[in-house]
Amino acid sequence: MKDYFFLAFNNLRRRRLRSWLTMVGIFIGIAAVIALISLGQGLQNTIKEQFEKMGSNKIIVSPGGSVMDTMSDEKLTQEDYDIIDKVDGVDLTAEVSYSSTFIEFKDEKKATFVAGFPADKTSKVITDMEGFKIDKGRNLKDGDTYKAIVGSMIAEEKGLFRKAVSTGDKILIKDKEFEVVGIMESLGNPQDDTQIYIPLETAKEIFDKKDKIDMIYVQVKAGYNIDNVAEEIKSELRKLRDEKEGEETFSVQTFQQLLKSFQEVLGVVQAVLIGIAAISLIVGGIGIMNTMYTAVLERTREIGTMKAVGAKNSDILFIFLIEAGLLGLVGGVIGIFIGIGLGKGAEYIAGFALRTNLLKAAFPVYILGGALLFSFLIGTLSGIFPAMQAAKLKPADALRYE
Repeated sequence: MKDYFFLAFNNLRRRRLRSWLTMVGIFIGIAAVIALISLGQGLQNTIKEQFEKMGSNKIIVSPGGSVMDTMSDEKLTQEDYDIIDKVDGVDLTAEVSYSSTFIEFKDEKKATFVAGFPADKTSKVITDMEGFKIDKGRNLKDGDTYKAIVGSMIAEEKGLFRKAVSTGDKILIKDKEFEVVGIMESLGNPQDDTQIYIPLETAKEIFDKKDKIDMIYVQVKAGYNIDNVAEEIKSELRKLRDEKEGEETFSVQTFQQLLKSFQEVLGVVQAVLIGIAAISLIVGGIGIMNTMYTAVLERTREIGTMKAVGAKNSDILFIFLIEAGLLGLVGGVIGIFIGIGLGKGAEYIAGFALRTNLLKAAFPVYILGGALLFSFLIGTLSGIFPAMQAAKLKPADALRYE
């Protein structure tokens, strides 16, 4: 077996340029697959970590078919809030108001999200879920009206505005003047880091949402099964709203359900992208097959000589299969290194240019090992027919070949 590898390696080395050109399709495909899988896996890991930080005892109640259904015309009401608060197993409930609007600072106007949340004890549900921590200044407190907390990017020069916003500064929201009393620690993504937080009642007043609740966060008591509590909330809301199961105009989701939904969406997107990248591997396999057929024609006399001195059909078959496998394997190794570079490059660009830490490349050993094995198999399978053709050559015909 060692002799087979030695002969195959020498044959590839003699045709160095052709070998490199043959491997291009393989390492482009493997590089694309590794980069896409690593980024997808990294994003899933980051999302999972974020959900774990928020706690496994939280439930989100929102109008419409899902938490992400932000364009829904449905709404939650104070009656909904009150009935949820009375469900057995519910520890704390907090309502939150979300609005997209323009804010103004020193004659510069920018669009962003404004979140209104309560300043009493129920705010703990929201601050826990959103990783809410004050870097400078103070948090909102009971009795605050036109006060605001701004995201970390708003407090940076050339962040959201050209000039940095500091505690004590005044900003305009819906033509109302708000004093900045606190600055948030960075949450690692531009949407959160450019968000503004104001008292709930003030938000409902200036955005005309007195009779509307955008979202309700629920914290479940220790010792209670979160899925059972979520089902009980659904049941009570259906009774209140006189709605049938499956026809609800609201959504009740636990964090495990949300995480599963995110992972399913990411999985589908990743599968499509990997499918597109796999086309390069097919092209690479065809390239290897073409190269091996050419090698059979070029080395017909050599094959005849080998058979004349005692080489068996199986010997010729193994030599050509090993050559094809080596082309795939080396292409896979190069592709893995390129893929790691692309993944890390995308992570750096996301962190530096896009200001987000959500996109992190992950390279589990099983992915790298699987890519290497797959590239070897692609090469070997692509070489089967040329190898069989070489093995079937008759010594006399091969030696007479010109």
